[in-house]
Amino acid sequence: MNRTAADAADLTWFKSSYSDSSNPSDCVEVATTPGIAVHVRDSKHPDGPRLTLTPAAWADFVAMTAQH
Repeated sequence: MNRTAADAADLTWFKSSYSDSSNPSDCVEVATTPGIAVHVRDSKHPDGPRLTLTPAAWADFVAMTAQH
């Protein structure tokens, strides 16, 4: 069965390695549906807004932020 963005309630979230480890409550969390989407949310508001990106868009975003 293919997962879609609508299945986000079943996702396994993890804290991004780019989050500030000095304050564990201020984190970006990421969940993936391999080959379909990368989901991003604020750990302080897990039921709040979420970004859903294609894997290519996520890779571009990570590459761009790693340069700064």
